[in-house]
Amino acid sequence: MAAIAAIRAGIIDARTGRSPYFLALWTEPDERARRMHEGLAATARIFLLGLVMDAIYQFVEYRKFYPAEALVVSVVLAVVPYFLIRGPVARIARWWQSRHGADDRVVHR
Repeated sequence: MAAIAAIRAGIIDARTGRSPYFLALWTEPDERARRMHEGLAATARIFLLGLVMDAIYQFVEYRKFYPAEALVVSVVLAVVPYFLIRGPVARIARWWQSRHGADDRVVHR
C-alpha cells in the first residue's frame, strides 16, 4: 500500500515539475514542512492500518501487546517504503515523460 501511494505521488511530482520528494526535504527549507506534511498525510492511513493489524497479530499469536514492536513494524512497512520509493518514481516518470511525452499525445481535428 505504501508503494502504491508513493508511486502515485511520484508521478504527480513529475507531472507538476516538483523536485524529488526526499531531495526536497533536505535541500528546500521553504518547502520542507509542507512536503513532510504531505508525506505524512499520505502514509497516515497505511501506518494506522499496519498498527492495527500488528496489534491483532500480537494478541492472537502472543496473547500480549508490545507497543514498541507495533510502532517499529508500522514505520518499517508504511513510512520507510514511501520515502524510499517516491523520489525514484518521480525521476523515472520525468524521464519517461521527456522521452515519450510527444508520442503519447493524441491529436484531435
